[in-house]
Amino acid sequence: MHILVTGATGWIGSHLVPLLSADGHQVTGLARSDASAAALTGAGHGVIRGGLADVDVIADAAAAADAVVHLAYVHDFSDPAAQITLDRGAIGAIGETLAGTGKPFVFASGTPVGPGRPSKETDLGLDGALAARAESAQIALAFADRGVRTSAVRLPRSVHGTGDHGFIAQLVAIARSAGVAGYVGDGAHRWNGVHVDDAARLFRDALYSAPGGTVLHAIGDEGVRVKAIAESIGRGLGLPTASVEPAALGFLGMLQTMDHASTSTVAQDLLGWQPQGATLLDDIDAGHYFD
Repeated sequence: MHILVTGATGWIGSHLVPLLSADGHQVTGLARSDASAAALTGAGHGVIRGGLADVDVIADAAAAADAVVHLAYVHDFSDPAAQITLDRGAIGAIGETLAGTGKPFVFASGTPVGPGRPSKETDLGLDGALAARAESAQIALAFADRGVRTSAVRLPRSVHGTGDHGFIAQLVAIARSAGVAGYVGDGAHRWNGVHVDDAARLFRDALYSAPGGTVLHAIGDEGVRVKAIAESIGRGLGLPTASVEPAALGFLGMLQTMDHASTSTVAQDLLGWQPQGATLLDDIDAGHYFD
């Protein structure tokens, strides 16, 4: 297949694209920067220049592809509404272009906050701080009714591994600056996670065989208490661990006021996917977050 991947040089994309290439597929990546374009061409992949705002470029690239994986997302927490608008523009461009073709369209979303229990694939997550991106996922999934084989891969709060610059790396930076590895409240709230290699495999598996309208959770750790995460960071930095006010951790402090445990039953039962990579705590304890 000829597969269009947005975010092809990003954290998950850089692990997914080699899997697709190894299976004999032709990959074209949407590249906003010269560095991303050079990385793709250097690895023998195609390049379409543009960003998420370039909906006509995205639509044309989707029309030329046999399948689309949408991973790109601008994680600018200073203006989340603008990033949601960008994302929905790209989703609409891809979905409208693929309508009636039966082609696969796999996109990244996030696991919802569980309603007093670990969240499941059937939970919509249309309430609370993470609702806007869940609404975007519903817009994308609705294209299944218009002849697109859509599937959502919901990602946990931490997609971890060597080279990760996400939330765990940010918590490490905050702890190093503050001189203490902090957690919110009593630290009992849970943080879900998956190794980046396992996440990439689930996107590949969804692309190949997930039925239209499927929601999948990429979950390795269903829930690790945030206090345990802070303790692991403290060990790695040689710092004490303490409860702190949410503001001390910024956006991540707000996230720690909620419980993020999730299950991955559908991914395992429907696609036979199983997490194989290191656990979140093992990955932190391995030391690469402190280099």
